[in-house]
Amino acid sequence: MEKQMVFAWVMIFCLAIAPVYGQHYSKPIKLGGRVEKKTRLRFFYHDFPGGKNPTTVLLAQANITQDFFSPSPYSSLYAMDDPLTIGPERTSTAIGNAQGLYIALSRDPNKFTAVLYADFAFTTGRFNGSSFSLFSRYPPTDFVPSPDIICEMAIVGGRGAFKMAKGFALLRATSSNAMTGDASLEVNVTLYHY
Repeated sequence: MEKQMVFAWVMIFCLAIAPVYGQHYSKPIKLGGRVEKKTRLRFFYHDFPGGKNPTTVLLAQANITQDFFSPSPYSSLYAMDDPLTIGPERTSTAIGNAQGLYIALSRDPNKFTAVLYADFAFTTGRFNGSSFSLFSRYPPTDFVPSPDIICEMAIVGGRGAFKMAKGFALLRATSSNAMTGDASLEVNVTLYHY
């Protein structure tokens, strides 16, 4: 029994001392000279789940939430590839697209709440090849959004000209159709990036 106790104490001592003599395999690098930039963007986002050429499609829906009277039944998962334009009309000059997923979260069939992940990529102009990522909760709103309602959403990353972006986006409906779920939104973005 004594030998086992001595062996146990020796093992504990060896394990405790190992980190003291261990070495790091990488060296910390000080980041210097990087200046944080601030960029403001304004564009329009068009989400059309209805019609012959939808930009949003239903991927999955729980069997227990078949509320066919709601445009977005509770727990429905959607994929989107929505156009971004300069103006509020869908026919305005295209500058990119927003691709991502959202899941409808409201049990109230008259409200729309979702968690949204989208990558807003620009395909023309000064920011061609750059994008930022939005990951946030879309707060509860009526299915007929009002221009008076402004939703704030979080920016969590970016690439290209928007490396390491953080910030926020303010979304405001410019047009919507409660029957089809179609909507156009004005998007004002404030990005902090390197």
